[in-house]
Amino acid sequence: MGPLLLSNLLELNEVQGGILYSAFAIADDEGLLLLDLKDLRSMLSWMGKNAKTLSMEYGNISSSSLGAIQRRLLVLEEQGGENLFAEPALKLDDLMITDFSGQGVISIMDVTKLMNQSPKVYASFLIWLLAELYEQLPEVGGAEKPKLVLFFDEAHLIFDRAPRSLVDKIEQVVRLIRSKGVGVYFISQSPLDILEDIMGQLGTKIQHALRAFTPKDKKNVKLVADTFRENPELDTRSAITELKTGEALVSVLDDNGAPTPVERILICPPESRIGPLNTTERQDIMNRSPMKGRYDEDIDRESAYEILKERAQEKAKAEKKPRASNRQSYAESITKSILRSVGSSLGRQIVRGIMKTLLGK
Repeated sequence: MGPLLLSNLLELNEVQGGILYSAFAIADDEGLLLLDLKDLRSMLSWMGKNAKTLSMEYGNISSSSLGAIQRRLLVLEEQGGENLFAEPALKLDDLMITDFSGQGVISIMDVTKLMNQSPKVYASFLIWLLAELYEQLPEVGGAEKPKLVLFFDEAHLIFDRAPRSLVDKIEQVVRLIRSKGVGVYFISQSPLDILEDIMGQLGTKIQHALRAFTPKDKKNVKLVADTFRENPELDTRSAITELKTGEALVSVLDDNGAPTPVERILICPPESRIGPLNTTERQDIMNRSPMKGRYDEDIDRESAYEILKERAQEKAKAEKKPRASNRQSYAESITKSILRSVGSSLGRQIVRGIMKTLLGK
């Protein structure tokens, strides 16, 4: 996770975000891996101790900004951040496996606790997942079917208080990720939860009923209706408030990539049980999963924390080594005093007196 997304996750201001960018740049230049939270915290502490030297090349590194970031990291750690950033990292190929007959497999990530306790962490994880897929997957062009389809629940959390720079990044990824064979569905209570720039990149829209009990609700219904391509045979605004269970308004892309006029349709009911698995059923499925045990054991390889700790220990040892004594004996002190006095006026008179005595003159 780079400094842009991490700054948003930690809710840093512009100055603090700049310090975080410097931390990543310095880590790259120093060959230090930032893999988990203790790596980043160690990196920031080291920057604080060497701020005067580093500021010449990387700009001002204030102790107050470093302290603010450290406090944010402690809050993130309390919310389970050490598990989010720890290794082993999630392998994207594990989300694209097929069964023995070649059929796709549905992967479900249970993020109930994460959404309730730390929605910012949940949103950052989703954005990271999108960005990683975009960076790693090859171009496939107009594939007959996607290699992976993502359904992001409570999608409004992704865009809640996101800075413009991050929104621009999300828009770019959503716009281009279809060419990588990835489909993205944002699930939210209202289309208005999705930013307009992002909404414009989505090809398929499925809208269930909205109720309008207040003037604000009525205004929202109108705005939602306007997001669909108009159908002369359908009053979209009225239909949204009249939809029954199992009905929806739908618009998709045609063969030319243009949105089709909105249609009122029936949704096929699920062919599975509606409701969550109980604990026994869930454990049984997990035990039979080919992913079983893959992420159970933590990996803590050498990275910034270990390297900086070793450097500090070596520096401490060097400072404890005995140095050559600067003390001098009484005789040495007298000798040096005499040698210093030779160059003085008094010293020259003493030397002349000694020479006269020796030479008898």
